[in-house]
Amino acid sequence: MPKPRSTPMSFLSVALKLPAMLGLVPGDSLFDAPATVGKVDLQRYAGRWFEIARYPNAAQDRPGRRFVDVTATYTARPDGSIGVLNACRDAQGRTRSIRARARTTDSSGAKLRVTFFWPFSGDYWVIGLDAANYRWAVVATPSRRCLWVLSRTPVMAPDDYTRAVVAATVQGFDPQRLVPTPQTEAAAAA
Repeated sequence: MPKPRSTPMSFLSVALKLPAMLGLVPGDSLFDAPATVGKVDLQRYAGRWFEIARYPNAAQDRPGRRFVDVTATYTARPDGSIGVLNACRDAQGRTRSIRARARTTDSSGAKLRVTFFWPFSGDYWVIGLDAANYRWAVVATPSRRCLWVLSRTPVMAPDDYTRAVVAATVQGFDPQRLVPTPQTEAAAAA
């Protein structure tokens, strides 16, 4: 009898059950703060990322708001900081954007503190990354309240999406909470 082939969905299904199979639940010490990837080359990380999915959050999911074509563009700055431009289109088709500045908080480059307007800032940690090609990344806040799946392209390859979701899931993030972000043809053309 031939051996069944493993598919990305069967891999995802096992990964989604892994924390429960190990007896781990949110609140365990393993889940106090997510682990970041070992190293992020900020020169390679720079550029435009398309938001593929996210946890609902107060900044993006207020009543009456529906954003599509959400992107984040990172630019290395001469002073060592990183320029951030978050952009999207609203329900009326208007482009909205906000600029920020990010700084690394450790030598790995995986922990960023982003300031949109002084004195308010937030920590954004890279907890998953296609280290070979930088095609996708998973970013979260240390509190675990926010999670984003990012891709270099507006449509993410299914295998890459599975790997990104698994990277979050093995750290205790609930994949059922992820909400897809619509990316239209306009996003790719912009």
